[in-house]
Amino acid sequence: MGTMLIRDVPKNERPRERMIREGSQSLSNQDLIALVLGSGTRSESVLELSGRVLQHFDGLKLLKEASVKELQMIRGIGEAKAVQLKAAMELGKRIQQYSAEERYVIRSPEDVAKYMMEDMRHLTQENFVCLYLNTKNHVIHKQTIFIGSLNSSIVHPREVFKEAFRYSAAAVICLHNHPSGDVTPSREDIEVTKRLAQCGSMLGIDMLDHIIIGDHRYCSLKEKGYL
Repeated sequence: MGTMLIRDVPKNERPRERMIREGSQSLSNQDLIALVLGSGTRSESVLELSGRVLQHFDGLKLLKEASVKELQMIRGIGEAKAVQLKAAMELGKRIQQYSAEERYVIRSPEDVAKYMMEDMRHLTQENFVCLYLNTKNHVIHKQTIFIGSLNSSIVHPREVFKEAFRYSAAAVICLHNHPSGDVTPSREDIEVTKRLAQCGSMLGIDMLDHIIIGDHRYCSLKEKGYL
């Protein structure tokens, strides 16, 4: 029986096309390694080569610890492919370390103020910033939504919650600064807070708080009863 090359696989079943169509989570370990390798050899497809890589190391656990020289011991894996595999595994390891070590946990309005005070207390214009949190209240993303005077027609829920969907956030905390240093909420502050909270409720994304930042002072609109 002849060797099956990647061109013999129906186009819509190839790893690259399936990732584009269905997302990376739909691919097997063999498919993902094939995408990293990029090409096979003259005698076998990249899918067959990636299958042999997995078989050689008995799965991902030993593969992630393999050196470039160990990878090159596999027929069809030269220096370039070995380096590509090692780089992909190192990148995954660094992302995992970042996820575990760098995420800040929000437990209270004071935590929010500590996290953002130095970034926002000296700003000369109002900045509206959102913190996006996962189910464990880790900050997974920070985004400045707009710069300028707070106005309910400008702070559109679409811009706030678009980022929440993009990062699969479970909750959002909004902040803005008062350059005057006075953290008393204005009528606009309260209206914006209520509007965003209503939209979040409909979308299934909790708006946990809206914090106003002054110079070493803050105000939680949740603590004030507006959420």
